[in-house]
Amino acid sequence: MAQVTVTIDGKSYRMACDEGQEEHLIDLAERFDRYVMHLKASFGEIGDQRLTVMAGIMVMDELTELQKRVKGMETEIGTLRKTRDDALLKADKNDAALTGALSSLAERMETLALRMNQERGAA
Repeated sequence: MAQVTVTIDGKSYRMACDEGQEEHLIDLAERFDRYVMHLKASFGEIGDQRLTVMAGIMVMDELTELQKRVKGMETEIGTLRKTRDDALLKADKNDAALTGALSSLAERMETLALRMNQERGAA
């Protein structure tokens, strides 16, 4: 298990993480620290615990908004997939109808060609 030291609100915290996750943990701590610093700049010294709770709530609010956006995008993707599938099904039906019409036309043309050849041969 790897160990890293992160700094939040000027205080160092030693934390454990999985091997290879050190940079990710440091990045997360830096991002959280920005929330804390933003709140500290807005409200001043209101206590470490209160700052941390408020920053946590801000992060959760942002996460909730992102989850709503993802859910909306997933719904939109589902709609787009259904529209695509419907369009492909319609295209397949159109292809089948066109193929049938062309086959029928080809048969009629062959029949006419045979009749014309028979009429020439009879004349």
